[in-house]
Amino acid sequence: MSTNQKTATEKMIINPGLANRIQEELGQNVYLCYQCVRCTGGCPMAGYFDWQPNQIMRALQLGQEEIALNAKTPWLCASCQTCTTRCPQGLDITAIMAFLTREALQRGIKPSVPEVNITNQAFEREVKLWGRSFELGLMAEIMLRTGKITDDLSLGVKVISKNKMPFLPSFSHPPKKVKPVTDKNAVGYYPGCSLHSTGVEFNISAKAVCEALDIHLVEPDGWVCCGSTPIHRADPEYALRLPMENLRLIEQSGLEEVTMPCAACFNHHKNALYEIRNHEDRKAAIDESMEYTYRDSVKVTTLYDSILEHIDPETLQGKITRPLKDLKVVCYYGCLLTRPPQVTESKHPENPTELDEMMKIMGAEVKDWSYKTCCCGATHSLSRPDIVHDLSSKLIKAAQQTGAEAIVVACPLCHTNLDARQFQMDLETPMPVLYFTQLLALALNLPTKAAALNKNLVDPRPLLNEKGILDR
Repeated sequence: MSTNQKTATEKMIINPGLANRIQEELGQNVYLCYQCVRCTGGCPMAGYFDWQPNQIMRALQLGQEEIALNAKTPWLCASCQTCTTRCPQGLDITAIMAFLTREALQRGIKPSVPEVNITNQAFEREVKLWGRSFELGLMAEIMLRTGKITDDLSLGVKVISKNKMPFLPSFSHPPKKVKPVTDKNAVGYYPGCSLHSTGVEFNISAKAVCEALDIHLVEPDGWVCCGSTPIHRADPEYALRLPMENLRLIEQSGLEEVTMPCAACFNHHKNALYEIRNHEDRKAAIDESMEYTYRDSVKVTTLYDSILEHIDPETLQGKITRPLKDLKVVCYYGCLLTRPPQVTESKHPENPTELDEMMKIMGAEVKDWSYKTCCCGATHSLSRPDIVHDLSSKLIKAAQQTGAEAIVVACPLCHTNLDARQFQMDLETPMPVLYFTQLLALALNLPTKAAALNKNLVDPRPLLNEKGILDR
């Protein structure tokens, strides 16, 4: 064999080392990918990547570790689960992207998008210190470490002026002994970190609506953060422990259901259940670390699903005494309420209709659109707000093109990006973004304060007054 032939043969050797590591840790066989390009075709972040998702998968198949571990793509992945949901081979591409960021750090490779790594580290530090996210401290650390001191000061001032960002953290730790809940009709209520801060209007209106509908919510003492996307990407073991501690608290209290208003909280708790149901070793390890054998007796629901399950549509219709007549809306579900369906158990992950039906019961005119589950960039709200501005403004403009006058949401992260950041976007006309519970509070004719409309940064009251919804 000549020297040239030998060199050519050596160049054809594929190094499966990284692919084997992925198979070992995640159980994902990257060689199943046949380059259908659905992951790239549906990815909302594709325009910001240096290598497209299908190209990263091919690099893994060919053993091109330098491309896979040095690319910006894994760091910029928004964890919206679109690729995982649409992959015909059932590959969890979102998990593979997260793995690559961890593997790069373990090998001493500098993050290609350092602000994302800084955000992940800061978020995990806050949760380990306090048990929950402390948003003011999180923002301060990110600003100081990235050097972007003034970038979001205007947003912070606006949020603080609405009294939506506590100046001091609250410490929370799951107790070992849990007091049983004696109310047999009670439903566990896990608000998550956001509803105690930037999503406070969701918390106020959710509690008011459930009380009016005779749904007895019980918030467990000592609940901790679900881990949110930053920890789930950076530290899978800790990310599993956090939601399982919450589910332990709820199960020990005797509650059979827990409802979660926050989409990320819902998704991460459902994902924890999926993990322990499909991996006996992880179930055993988490039980040992909690010193409790989890019996898997708790049903995890979204808030709108819980309301519709406890109150049938006809009964709910009968309780609507102030219908939202003439109000034109679109319903925005975001990424994590429905995807991936094997985790969320959503029957229609690409075209959910629950919020649409609820809004119709309230008397609103629901406009159809193709952006129900498109990503707003939520996970990058603090690390790459430029991307959030771009994605979220496109959603608002698309909603306006349908003739809608407001966007209805069921997620505090989506609400922050669509409502709070509108003043930073290139929009001709601002658009109110309301939680479905705010509108339900009005439709049930509850006191206006129950809707907490004064907390929204884009004030919805002029529109609601114009429609005669507030002044009747």
